[in-house]
Formats: sequence, C-alpha cells, structure tokens
Amino acid sequence: MTPITARRRALRPSRLLVAGAAAALALTGCANSGETDAPAAAASSGDGGAQTTKSASAPAGEGCTLEKYGLEAIDLKGAKVGFSQSEPDTAAFRAAETQSIKDEAAKIGVGELLVTNANAQLTKQISDIQDLLNQGAQALIVAPVNSDGLDPALAAAKAKGVPVLTIDRKVTNTACSDYLAFIGSDFEEQGKRAADAMATATGGPAKVAILLGSSGNNVTDLRTSGFVDQVEAEYPELEIVAQQTGDFERAKGQSVAEQLLQSNPDINAIYAENDEMGLGAVQAVLSAGKQPGTDVKIVSIDGTRNAVQALVDGQYNGVIESNPRFGPLAFSTLQDFMDGKEIPEDIIIEDDEYTPDNAEAELANAF
Repeated sequence: MTPITARRRALRPSRLLVAGAAAALALTGCANSGETDAPAAAASSGDGGAQTTKSASAPAGEGCTLEKYGLEAIDLKGAKVGFSQSEPDTAAFRAAETQSIKDEAAKIGVGELLVTNANAQLTKQISDIQDLLNQGAQALIVAPVNSDGLDPALAAAKAKGVPVLTIDRKVTNTACSDYLAFIGSDFEEQGKRAADAMATATGGPAKVAILLGSSGNNVTDLRTSGFVDQVEAEYPELEIVAQQTGDFERAKGQSVAEQLLQSNPDINAIYAENDEMGLGAVQAVLSAGKQPGTDVKIVSIDGTRNAVQALVDGQYNGVIESNPRFGPLAFSTLQDFMDGKEIPEDIIIEDDEYTPDNAEAELANAF
C-alpha cells in the first residue's frame, strides 16, 4: 500500500497528514514537544507558532485493524506499555526520542511505562522485549537496533497478543502480522537532500567522503543510496572518493574521518549520516590542521543542538532534520488502533533542514 505521509515542520508551524488517525498530531520542533491536537483544533506550538492539523482515512481495505491483527482492544489509560530503545541515550537523538515517549505516556495517563535500552546490541534488544512481555506489557513501542533479526522477540509478542509499533527504523518483517506499523522519516529522501545541501555548500567540484551509519538497518542503506544516486544524477562535479562506517557514533566518526583525511588529503567534503559522526568529523578536520565548514564542508542528518550550533559557528554547512519526537504520534497511532481505526503500514514524516541562513534563528528548535 502507499505510505502515508505526515508533514512535520520543525522550522515553521507544524502540519501533519496522518491517515487512519482520529487526531493528527503536530510534532513540534521545540525541545519540550508533545502537544496533541484534535482534528479541528489549533494550539500554540513551543516556538510560538500556531499549529494546524488535518486527518484523513486510509482507503477501504487497506491498513491494519484489530480484527486483521487478531487482537482485542485495551485501554491505554492505565495500561502497561513497554518501550524498547535501541541505543544509549547519550546520543542526543535517542535522548530526545526516549523523553518524547515518556512525556506522552505521562500526558495520556498510561498506567506504567516500562523502558529498556539495548545499547546497540541486537541480542540484548531481543532479551529486553521478552522481559517487557514477562513484566506484563500490553503494547510495545520498539526502536529497532537492526532491520533484521528481531524475529524471536516479535514472535513472542505475537504469541502473547501484544501489538508492536516500530519507530525510526523499519524492520523487514510483515506489517499487521509480525508487527503493527512503522513510523519514521523518508531516509532515502534525506540522503538526496543531503546531496543537494552538499552541492550548495561546495559550489563546484569536490572530493567527498561518506561516514556511513551502522550496517544492517534501512536508515544507513537508504541515506547512502539517496545521497549516491542524487550525486550521480545531478552533481557529477561531486566525486565520492571514500565510504566507511562510523556506526552512528561520534568517537568512531572522528577516528574514521581522521584516517580518511590522512589517506586522502584531497578530501574537502564530508557527508555524515548522522550528526554524531558529523561532529566527530569536525574534530578530525581540526586535528588535520584545517577549518571545518571552510576547508572541508560538512553536511549531516538529524538536527541536534550541537550540530546546529556548529552551523551557526561556521564549522558546518548543512543539517537535514530527522525528527526523534515520536511520542505523540506513536501513542495516537496506538489509540486509533485500539479504537478500531485502520493503521497504514508506513507513516512517513517529512522533515525540514537547517541552513547557514536559518540556523541561528531556529537553534531553539534543535534537540
């Protein structure tokens, strides 16, 4: 089925289109987001702008329902809900993601939110999910470590009649059977937009290194293919001379960037597939005796406060936003599901970006 697109404006008032939702939620760009609006309501967003929302229904026969999933409805208010986080909350994206889930759970009156962190280990996430089920979780929100490999955990949830909503990374299992649905960004589009930003930053020929995310998930695959395909199609003056994984980690991103700059000193542009690696690249460029943002252009994806500040400071050249504040939309989706609504397989968020022109004014929207 066709993915449903949810429009999220971090830099301007929010607008989302969520199919099958009784209430479309504005995921604001402010640090304390988590506001829920009824379909016809307008409220003040954290940055003072008015939010507008709009809802629509999925085409007849499409989407997942309680009946199709083979489950019975539960009342989320007072229920036990489990959240399985994939990576340490030391990363700003994960910290904002976890906090958003916690804030919305408290807001809607979830009885108990059980939270685990897999620390980037697939085997631990499988164990974590099984522990959440053993503690009586009646619904699960999962940020997968990898796109593959969660089969034992998903099977355990299915056996206990517990719906699993995935966020941020899409799993390769079957929607409305192994899991309910996926909420996340268009990662391939993010890669394409990063290529556009890089072309703008370089303004001509450049030798580009790519700091890849961790292997085994669709985020890395799509952010890479989107960037590479866009460069090949639109920017032949950009030459991709190196690709190496930094595992979405700042320290490893710095180490890998240092190695790449040493082995290929002609590199004058770095595309990092998340801000953590991009910030590591800033330090690597400085260590090489060059100026990040000037001698070596840097573009990354996320929208963390530190990366946007680096953009303000001239050490960065572009940040493609990736929204981590899934709490309102995740719980809205679960509520719609429990209310008998049809839930689309994919709920895709469209993100904005930070540029040298808007970064200072929009810094407060970063997470």
